[in-house]
This record gives sequence, C-alpha cells and structure tokens, in this order.
Amino acid sequence: MTTGLYYSPRYLEHAAPGHPESPARLEAAWAQVQRHGLLLDTVLRDPDPIDRADLERVHHARHIRLVKALAAAGGGWVDGDTFVAPPSYDAALRAAGAAVEACAAVLAGRQQNAFALVRPPGHHAPADRAMGFCLFNNVAAGAAWALAAGGAQRVLIVDFDVHHGNGTQDIFYDRADVCYFSVHQYPLYPGTGALAETGTGPGAGCTANLPLPPGCDDAIYRRAFDEVLAPLARRWRPDLILVSAGYDAHWSDPLANMRLTVDGYVALMERLRALANELCQGRLVALLEGGYSLEAIAAAVTASVQVLADQAPVGEPLGPPPSHPAPAAADRILAAAREIHGL
Repeated sequence: MTTGLYYSPRYLEHAAPGHPESPARLEAAWAQVQRHGLLLDTVLRDPDPIDRADLERVHHARHIRLVKALAAAGGGWVDGDTFVAPPSYDAALRAAGAAVEACAAVLAGRQQNAFALVRPPGHHAPADRAMGFCLFNNVAAGAAWALAAGGAQRVLIVDFDVHHGNGTQDIFYDRADVCYFSVHQYPLYPGTGALAETGTGPGAGCTANLPLPPGCDDAIYRRAFDEVLAPLARRWRPDLILVSAGYDAHWSDPLANMRLTVDGYVALMERLRALANELCQGRLVALLEGGYSLEAIAAAVTASVQVLADQAPVGEPLGPPPSHPAPAAADRILAAAREIHGL
C-alpha cells in the first residue's frame, strides 16, 4: 500500500487580498512536494465535493446554507478574520471531501496513510458557524464519516496546530467514540483549550488539552507526545488516527510564539506514524490546517509527507531558532495533564 496525497487547484481560488490564510501557503507547499518527486511515490487524488449528508453529520444545515448563499452573492466577511469569496463554497466542500475520501481509502486498505493539502482549514469551525479562517470542519467531517460509514468504532484526533481546535472539540465534546488531543499555545486565539476541558457526559475524559506557554521548543513537544499522547492513545486503541496538521508553531511563524523546527515536526509525524502502526494497522490521515511562514510550511508539509511515505525527510530550511530558554511552566502543564488523565 502507498501514501495518498489529496490536492485540488480549486483550493487556490479561495482568496481575499492581504489575508494571511492565502493561496500562497498552499502554492509553496505544493511546489516543494513536486520538487522532491513525491508525486511519483504517492497516489494523487483531486477530491470531489463532500456529499451534503456527510457534511450535515458535523454542521447545521443553516450554517451550510449561509456559506453557500454568501458565496453566491459575491462573497463577504463572516467575522473580522473569516472571509467567503465566490469560489469559497466549492473549495470548502472539496476540502471536507478530501477528508472523507482519504478516510475511506485508508479504512478500506487501498492506501496505508494519507496527507490532504487542503484549504480553507477547518478546526476552528464548530457545528453552527465559520470562524478563525475556517468554513467547514474538515477533520471532524472525516471522523464522523469514518464512524458512521467507514467501519471505525473509535477515532483519535491529534491537533498540533498552534491554535486550539475549538470547533473540533465542540463537535465531539460529549461523544465517547472520538478522543481529541490538542497541544497548543496558550494564551492565544481562540482562548479555549484549558487543561480542565476534558469532555462531558458520555465524552467525559475523551478530550485532552495541553495549553503550553509561548516559547516551547521541539523537546517540549516531543515530551508532550511521549508522556501524554502516547499513553493516552494506547489506552484508547483507535481504529483510525486523524491529524490536524498545522505548522504555525514553527519559530518563524508570524502569528504565534512557539519555537518548533521542521525537524521537530518530523519527530512528531514519526511518532504519529509509529502509533498508527502499533495501534491501528498504520491507518492515519493528516489534513493541513495553519502555517503562515511560506518557507516553513513548504518544508514541513513536504517532510511530513516523506515521513508517511517512508522516505528521508527534508530538513530545516531557515536554520535554528534564536536561542531562548524553555519555559518552566511547560513541566507543570505536562505533569498536570498526566494527573488529570491518569497517565
């Protein structure tokens, strides 16, 4: 089996002048993927739009109608951060469609794993609205389809975007069949993702947040995965691992204050691939979220696909981050998370 690669040129048509979530992000990543010959070693798919019924598993029909109507009317702003252009509705349907198609291929055994280079991103979108650059929640759509139609009984969602995925958490907060793990900078937009947010009702204990202080580096993120995510995943034993792969915790990113390198992202993806191999026959699907340094997102996406395809990954293109001591508060947060979740 091979690695699936999901991409559509229609994603580039979703655009607003001067907005940081720009087509240039995806153009840079796609160009580097091609330069490294990954199209020769992966299965490339141009995804279809998601079926409306599949999208309504995670979004209210009224929200879907509003995005469609705003696009048809020439576009506009949902809030101060989130825009809809005339092609945005189709692009967003195809981004969510990539999540469903990738999950279907991986769960059916046609592909070992997959990476979806999609936009607009999705993890900030709750069931009833668009926000935080996100129109529809791609990773949630994939998880819901996998559980309803793909034969999965338990799905683990790992979110390493520097911003907390409030929409994904909200959609599954009271469900016992999805475990949501997020490591993110705090305080930072959207202000959610505290340690105490662990789920409710049947979903109690199925959400795990690591709200890390600014300045955390590769070593702290590796510890977060080794000390919290890995034992959580082994206890959970998912049938499928989904990844909200945001690259805005890179030290050069203009919208945050973390200190990851491309090599750090390689280490995280290697851990995720190993967990998938150990727990769920390698079934892993990663979907692009944030990342606003063009050089960093291009290198990190390419390296992530190379890890999934069992190739030697590219290294850090921008050199080491400026020297800075790791924040001591990170130790307390990791210890508190282990205590809260009994790890």
